[in-house]
Amino acid sequence: MILKFLRIFTIIVSFLFLTGFVSFFSVLGSGITAVTSGNLYKAGAQFIINQSIEKETGKNSLTLIKEEINKNFIKEDIKKQNSLNEDLRQLVEKRIKITRKKLENQNLKKLVKKRIILTRSKLNLNNITQ
Repeated sequence: MILKFLRIFTIIVSFLFLTGFVSFFSVLGSGITAVTSGNLYKAGAQFIINQSIEKETGKNSLTLIKEEINKNFIKEDIKKQNSLNEDLRQLVEKRIKITRKKLENQNLKKLVKKRIILTRSKLNLNNITQ
C-alpha cells in the first residue's frame, strides 16, 4: 500500500516538475478553491480563466492585474500633475495680468501728474494750490 502511494506521489511530483512549474500554481489555486469552498464548478472556472489569460497574454492573472493597476495609478498621477501644472499656469497668468494693470495705472498716474505739472508751468499756476 505504501509502495503504491509512493509510486503515485513520485509520478505526480515528476509530472509537475517536468511539464513546467508555473502551471502548477494555477492548478494549486484551483485545488485550494475546491477544497476550501467545496465548489468544483467555481474551481474549474477559475482554472479555465487563469489558463485562458495566460495563453492570451503570457502572464498569469495576478501579474496582469498588478500591471493594470500600476498603469492606472501612473495615468492618474500624470493627470494630477498636468492638472497641477495647468492650475499653476493659470495662476501665474492671472498674476501677470494684475501686475500689468497696476503698472499701467502707475504709468498713467505719472503721465497725468507730469501733464499737470507741465500745464501749470505753461499757465504759470505753480503758486496756486487747490
